[in-house]
Amino acid sequence: MTARKLQVVSPVPADIDIANSVVPLHISEIAKDLHLSPDHYDLYGKYKAKVLLSVFDELKDRQDGYYVVVGGITPTPLGEGKSTTTVGLCQALGAFLDKKVVTTLRQPSQGPTFGIKGGAAGGGYSQVIPMDEFNLHLTGDIHAITAANNLLAAAIDTRIFHENTQKDTALLNRLCPPNKEGNREFNDIMFRRLKKLNITKTKPEDLTPEEVNKFARLDIDPDSITWRRVMDVNDRFLRKITVGQGPDEKGMVRETGFDISVASEIMAVLALTTSLSDMRERLGKMVIGNSKRGEPVTADDLGLGGALTVLMKDAIHPTLMQTLEGTPVLVHGGPFANIAHGNSSIVADKIALKLVGPGGYVVTEAGFGSDIGTEKFMNIKCRYSGLKPQCAIIVATIRALKMHGGGPLVTAGKPLDRAYVTENVGLVEAGCVNLARHIQNTKAYGVNVVVAINKFSTDTDAEIAAVKNAALAAGAFDAVLCTHHAHGGKGAVDLGIAVQKACENATQPLKFLYPLDISIKEKIEAIARSYGASGVEYSEQAEKQIEMYTKQGFSGLPICMAKTQYSFSDNASAKGAPSGFVLPIRDVRGSIGAGFIYPLVGTMSTMPGLPTRPCFYDIDLDTETGRVKGLS
Repeated sequence: MTARKLQVVSPVPADIDIANSVVPLHISEIAKDLHLSPDHYDLYGKYKAKVLLSVFDELKDRQDGYYVVVGGITPTPLGEGKSTTTVGLCQALGAFLDKKVVTTLRQPSQGPTFGIKGGAAGGGYSQVIPMDEFNLHLTGDIHAITAANNLLAAAIDTRIFHENTQKDTALLNRLCPPNKEGNREFNDIMFRRLKKLNITKTKPEDLTPEEVNKFARLDIDPDSITWRRVMDVNDRFLRKITVGQGPDEKGMVRETGFDISVASEIMAVLALTTSLSDMRERLGKMVIGNSKRGEPVTADDLGLGGALTVLMKDAIHPTLMQTLEGTPVLVHGGPFANIAHGNSSIVADKIALKLVGPGGYVVTEAGFGSDIGTEKFMNIKCRYSGLKPQCAIIVATIRALKMHGGGPLVTAGKPLDRAYVTENVGLVEAGCVNLARHIQNTKAYGVNVVVAINKFSTDTDAEIAAVKNAALAAGAFDAVLCTHHAHGGKGAVDLGIAVQKACENATQPLKFLYPLDISIKEKIEAIARSYGASGVEYSEQAEKQIEMYTKQGFSGLPICMAKTQYSFSDNASAKGAPSGFVLPIRDVRGSIGAGFIYPLVGTMSTMPGLPTRPCFYDIDLDTETGRVKGLS
């Protein structure tokens, strides 16, 4: 691969300054390293390209490379460097260990970029570049999702409005207007609804009055609507809104709200789809609510599945970028792990595995701690992809382990307590209960687990030794110190060697946490037990939704828990490895097109808010050079 030698300096400069100090290679050079010709991609400027799905079709008979997933221990609000470790490892494999490697990452949401956490391009000398393009609009995939989601939201309310103001025959006549010859026809998407209703007639005029009613009137129950509008900004004041207050809406007012765009089911569809035709079917099957008869109403029922696919037709292709050291990156999908399934796309991983081929490596990152990101990677993503990872990495920091051992509160934007910057082996050892549970849970999937200790300058040899000992005692394949933030790929060479050995020695089949043919509750409770819960408590609303999804035939789907990332439990302040708690399920929703049921644990919100001092205070543009400043 085309490796670029980094000139590292100490102390490590700001992320954006490092990113701006390196001139990226033209993306065609990165593509050439992967044996991609110009026919295999569409350029988006000099440093980004959309890799076409036809690449997979051409290489489908080629053997896959090794598949590695990067998770982490339960993080502090500052993050423990999973993305940085993912990128650093790939730089080590490609630039120092001479391996074919592709990193597959999620596209960052502008919510955290301008909110608390900042961007997700990695950090220090282990980054994806251009960092500003990666963290902001990229190639417009999230904007496409936002447009598609909100088109569907508009169609829902508009359909209710028109059904409330027209009789059946008028509805049918407007849905099937006469063509140039004066004949009324069903279009393609209408035949999907007719088939669903078991109506075999092919001409509108042949429908009986009863069939006209069934076909033309969706009769959506406004109280059952689960589809919400989205935007890619943290805005707490949009969590609950009222629509329909204009004088022309004839008093059809209802309460709804906004989610952040990356929580949209359309994002989950993009990340879990396996082909363009599969995406079309998934988008059409998305359930937005129920009819007053209790039947699920889909995007295809609203006539929208095809239009949504058109809006998403370019977004389905992964975006090719590069690391600071010139190794290739595929960026695709961007669901959060706490309120969605938290993994990049199946199509990016499948393409990457073919591109690297036998002996090569694809390294992907699963969001937040392994209890949610890696769990969903295994039980949702791998179920649909049919892929099996050989190695799972768990990223740990001394800082987070001290917090889990009883250290003071860690708060974004506030200086760390002295306990985190001075040696305290006892605190580290006490916090390793969190690491041990993550190792045991991850090992249960049948993969070799490597712990990556992301080193900070204040970490001591004794503290690092304590983590290594605890990791190995808990069953890790290896535990390795990493300095990739300060040294780039060179600082992750030992991790690369450990991962190589772990992949070469992988022998077990993939074992899921639960089978699909058990009930929704049994699946929820299997996941809850992995958290350390002794039981699960369901609200009245959750019970009602579980009963409804079971009756509608959706109980065979996997489960995607919406839960805080800051604890194994629903209580973000419960650190370490809590056990014996009862997990509260507040509500249960269905992403039927994407292919999962998602319970909401405790007070989990699908629209984040902004802090007192968001990241946007530091972000500006140098108007002389055109370069972005202050992006982290």
